[in-house]
Amino acid sequence: MPLQNVSLGNSGLKVPPLFFGATSLGNLFRQVEDKEKAAIVEAWVNSRLAPFVVDSAGKYGAGLSLQVIGRELDRLRIPADQAIISNKLGWRRIPLEGPEPTFEPGAWFGLEHDAVQDISYDGILRCWQEGNELLGREAQVVSVHDPDEYLDAARNDHEREQRLDDLIAAYQALSELKEQGRVAAVGVGAKNWRAIETLDPYCSFDWVMLANSFTIMRHPKELADFMRHLAAKNVAIINSALFQGGFLLGGEYFDYRKIDLTNAEDLRRLNWRDRFHQLCMEFEVSAFDVGVGFGKAHPAVTAVALSSSRADRVESHINALQTAVPVELWSRMRQAELIDDHIDFLP
Repeated sequence: MPLQNVSLGNSGLKVPPLFFGATSLGNLFRQVEDKEKAAIVEAWVNSRLAPFVVDSAGKYGAGLSLQVIGRELDRLRIPADQAIISNKLGWRRIPLEGPEPTFEPGAWFGLEHDAVQDISYDGILRCWQEGNELLGREAQVVSVHDPDEYLDAARNDHEREQRLDDLIAAYQALSELKEQGRVAAVGVGAKNWRAIETLDPYCSFDWVMLANSFTIMRHPKELADFMRHLAAKNVAIINSALFQGGFLLGGEYFDYRKIDLTNAEDLRRLNWRDRFHQLCMEFEVSAFDVGVGFGKAHPAVTAVALSSSRADRVESHINALQTAVPVELWSRMRQAELIDDHIDFLP
């Protein structure tokens, strides 16, 4: 059965409940060969999703992800109405002057450019223009990327207020693009959901993307309540990075940082993962399907964003949204204190 399209907040756009994440096209965690990147895009094109949505950003490989998307969609002659591009703005290319990029050191590989944040009224328009040039087409869905990092870089309260003003001005620019019909939907993407909460009174969002924030491993009550607040305003929620940067599936990175075996908190995370995988094996279900099942279960979640560096996994992403998790597994996870008591939306 095909996935049914849903509304992207108040934008009027109809989208599938699955966004294809494009971090691998920017060489996150490893350098992916061009042949495999082409196969990934072809798998998106050949999916049952119509239109399909690709979520990328100028930060992903310092624009490399956008460049690959544009190149491959052009090669396959995919028209704009068949592929909705979501470009999270706020980072643009600069020359690479060292052996690796300066943003998120150790996470991106094989890059020929670095990236720098550029968030202001004019800055976000520069990022938007650069993104469209790399794509060779205009992104229909836009947002400000990593407002949390931008605010957290403030050295004092005064500077934080200035940076908040920059973010509000950036959203003014994006709102004007929407009013002009240049973009269809405006949103926000952040790893720290508190930054979205800070912006909420000042900005009119069609959607928000939560990254590394509401997962089977980490799901604070305050965030669950804030998600309901957003849903009451008809703001769509895209839940992404459901596996803490691949960690919950066995990866060595947690939220884009390599696990440190001398760190007590990282050891607790490894213990949590071991117990989680043991239960999944007992019930003969994949940790991936369980993670997706949790990530989409909150009634405020409109869609999930899933990424892969392998084309042959795209079909499994679609199937995961239709796979039922055994009710008894949720119960056992509660008993094992792997799911918090406040979670009331699971069967």
